[in-house]
Amino acid sequence: MSETPSTAPRVAIVTGAARGIGAATALRLARDGHVIAVIDLEEAAAKATVDAIEGEGGRALAVGADVADAGQVDMAVARVAEELGAPTVLINNAGVTRDNLLFKMSEQDWDTVMGVHLRGSFLMARAVQKYMVEQRWGRIVNLSSTSALGNRGQVNYSTAKAGLQGFTKTLAIELGKFGVTANCIAPGFIVSDMTRATAERIGEDWDTYVAARAAQIPVARAGQVEDIAHTVSFFVSEGAGFVSGQVIYVAGGPKA
Repeated sequence: MSETPSTAPRVAIVTGAARGIGAATALRLARDGHVIAVIDLEEAAAKATVDAIEGEGGRALAVGADVADAGQVDMAVARVAEELGAPTVLINNAGVTRDNLLFKMSEQDWDTVMGVHLRGSFLMARAVQKYMVEQRWGRIVNLSSTSALGNRGQVNYSTAKAGLQGFTKTLAIELGKFGVTANCIAPGFIVSDMTRATAERIGEDWDTYVAARAAQIPVARAGQVEDIAHTVSFFVSEGAGFVSGQVIYVAGGPKA
């Protein structure tokens, strides 16, 4: 298997990287030496992450794209390849929630979540894999969730996150012979804008909510976005080339 020279920085795409887990992951991978394409729905929203990376001496590009739109995905990936080089690392992090109990959930709530998480990850992987295959090296990391095990009020989100696990395992089987690995991270409770929205949805005070959730976690603390970024860093490293098709629960304790 051919390898690109270790001195050449690899180009990594991180979706949903304007804030939260995506932004932390983009910054971590930049610190690891990658050139970063920061993709988010609005290009302007991604600029803060780019500024943070460039402020530390890294190189990054902000790209606006709806990952659920095939045309926008193809244009975004082509732009990344033209301006930064062939992308060989893909982090499918973009996500949304439209929480509600089943009997209250609209078809639009269902379709929106499926579109971003599942269709978006499929479209991004399909667009990027050709560059990985050409380079005979690649890393794909998909972001699932402990909600994949079931979570009240999130039948759409839980289904999408469970689907990403099967998606990951199939990518690993199909792309492995080309030197491409695919792995999945399922975060537990992470302090982020998304979990703040959940607390608001159920009408709980944020600090009380965090304390209650942390009390249920074996390591006795809430997760931080950096916890996920560290795990992504491992999966995309040179040393993780024999790890593929795996789902790791980064949740402060054992999960299925």
